[in-house]
Amino acid sequence: MATIEIDEEVYEAMQLPEGDRSRTVKQELAVSLYARDILSFGKARALAELSKREFHELLGEREIPRHYTDTEFADDLEYAG
Repeated sequence: MATIEIDEEVYEAMQLPEGDRSRTVKQELAVSLYARDILSFGKARALAELSKREFHELLGEREIPRHYTDTEFADDLEYAG
């Protein structure tokens, strides 16, 4: 597992309960990287440590459009069929 270092002063300045900081940073990073098309939905969801439904909801709350590959689109069509 890779580690991202955050300056202690910055980490302490986060206006979040200490127990929520790591989870929130992971989710924010996941949403940002997904929105910039740097991470796929699956990888971003894994980074955020959320279920598919939860990550879809988070993206919806942020009004982040979903990126569909041709394979994902075909899978969705098959599932809906």
